[in-house]
Amino acid sequence: MPTVTQELLTAEEFSRLPNPIDGSRQELVRGEVITMPPPSHVHGRVQQSIGLRLGIYLLQHPMGQITQNSGIITETGPDSVRGPDVSFWSLERMPLDAEPVVYANVAPDLCVEVLSPGNRPRRMQEKIREYFASGVRMVWMVNPELRTVTVYRHPEEGKTLWEDATITGDDVIPGFSCRIADFFPPAPADQTS
Repeated sequence: MPTVTQELLTAEEFSRLPNPIDGSRQELVRGEVITMPPPSHVHGRVQQSIGLRLGIYLLQHPMGQITQNSGIITETGPDSVRGPDVSFWSLERMPLDAEPVVYANVAPDLCVEVLSPGNRPRRMQEKIREYFASGVRMVWMVNPELRTVTVYRHPEEGKTLWEDATITGDDVIPGFSCRIADFFPPAPADQTS
């Protein structure tokens, strides 16, 4: 029986696909469209909280720009377009007047991924390696269930910070710091009496 080969898409072709009507998210991975379920409510709150805290800091210290859920080209030939939950570009990498038409083909300095229950560890590690191979300088892997952030400066080595710790932007977003707990919705109150 003959096998059917799927035609690989380019980043440009991927950009012209209609948005899924069910709210799911899509990424292009080496020319193939990967569909993921819509993020949970908690995922959205954590993503918004991180974007808000970074955004306020960047308004006070204009050293770059952030986006949420916007595509970045991480590989070409075949193309990959990833959609980090939050991305930061320094002015050196992307000046404010250098707006990409569709997807950024300049690697962000920081990519933030908020884990969902369906995320598989192997796929997330592949994504981290892909980010670093494209030139990303730091990745934050945020786990709402454990209330932790694992900071990667290299794809093979991450440092996990718990909610009582403070995260910093190191040399990627100099001067930025925030309590990890501030990224998450308040923990449910103890219901025992």
